[in-house]
Amino acid sequence: MLKPIEITLRPFKISDVEDFMGWVGDENVTKYCRWNTFTSRDDAVAFLEEVIKSHPWYRAICVKDRPIGSIYVMPGIGKDERRGEIGYAISAKYWGKGVATGAVKIAVACAFKELKYLDRIEGLVFSENKASQRVLEKAGFIREGLLRKYFFVKGKSVDIVVFSTVEAD
Repeated sequence: MLKPIEITLRPFKISDVEDFMGWVGDENVTKYCRWNTFTSRDDAVAFLEEVIKSHPWYRAICVKDRPIGSIYVMPGIGKDERRGEIGYAISAKYWGKGVATGAVKIAVACAFKELKYLDRIEGLVFSENKASQRVLEKAGFIREGLLRKYFFVKGKSVDIVVFSTVEAD
């Protein structure tokens, strides 16, 4: 049996940009992301500086302290502040190895601990993305239903499957 890949989560650094480009520049990885594939290092640096640094909970998924993916929990605002949305992207090299499931489990535990006001974390997954649905199920999320034509992404309306976990789970 193969030894599981040990992962850690940590804040991003600007010096992570080359590793970051490894998955954000891969159309196979970004196919089911709501953001477009990055094509320039400058755009990736700007994203690290402007978006990730100001985000309340965005982490690098690391193997031996080298980023191989990203994961975030975005708390809602106003009346929705008790609900957070989880999202993640991982280098294709690490698909099917339990890395995403492990990262989601760690992120959920950390987010509930650090963002004490959260009652619920939900995953909104493209209906065609069966692998990501399995990740959330393996991480203990409950499938709640289908939201038809919920997001308009990359020029088309897409159906979303909703998953959630609550701290008591």
